[in-house]
Amino acid sequence: MPLRGAPAAKTRISRLPEMQWKVLRNVLVFKDYVMSDIAAQIGSSIDELTREFNVISHNLANVSTVGYKRRCNAFSKSLMAQGAGTKAVSGDESDLYSTFDFTQGNLIETGRTLDFALCGKGFFVIETPQGPLYTRNGMFRLNENGQIVDSLGRTVAGESGPVSIPSGAGLSQISVSTDGSISAAGAAVGKFKLVDFKDNESELVAAGFSCFQPPEGIEPEPPENLIVKQGAHEGSNVQLVEELVDMIMVSRLYEANMKFLSVGTDISKSLMGVAMG
Repeated sequence: MPLRGAPAAKTRISRLPEMQWKVLRNVLVFKDYVMSDIAAQIGSSIDELTREFNVISHNLANVSTVGYKRRCNAFSKSLMAQGAGTKAVSGDESDLYSTFDFTQGNLIETGRTLDFALCGKGFFVIETPQGPLYTRNGMFRLNENGQIVDSLGRTVAGESGPVSIPSGAGLSQISVSTDGSISAAGAAVGKFKLVDFKDNESELVAAGFSCFQPPEGIEPEPPENLIVKQGAHEGSNVQLVEELVDMIMVSRLYEANMKFLSVGTDISKSLMGVAMG
């Protein structure tokens, strides 16, 4: 005599594979929806952390470069605020941008006649075939025509064009006053063209060799309270210890994000295991 309830049990057993596949399908949908979103966020964070690491590495490589301005990423502050081992850092690119820290670097006395440091906000102007560039690197020299040029031989702009030193004047006879006026053997020969970008300074982009250029539409203005110091140059404003601390923090955050990515993969495998029974 068949046991009461056996047909119902048989029905449940026969339907089990179909139900299992429905569960599996739902798990796959959930996994694709949730895990892909998490992976995308973590992947974006890892990309940005890599860029941040490259920025810090570039700063460290230029810790001794004259006139170098530390590059910084707006992402840096959010990185440091998160701390290692908390949660995945958001990599929303709408909140990210790179800029430069134009704070004054230390003045280094050299005693060299054609070394100049700027004290205050402003730039020297370097003339190039592609247009003017702007720098705080005042390590200049004379070319074969007696013109003041930068280390690459590009003309340093004067207010009335290139500044030429008469052939009869020796280097020891070249004098530059605090406003940039230049004299040689007691005679005035020109004045450095000095400019500032005031509130638009953060818009400047790197042009290589500690030079900058503004985006289209932004013009330089006369500087205020800018002083030229002869016989010195401005050192890099990179703080070695701070950059090393930032590099350690970025490395830890990178590791934390990689762990989150690994955990997400493990969760995905667990869900698949549950669904498959």
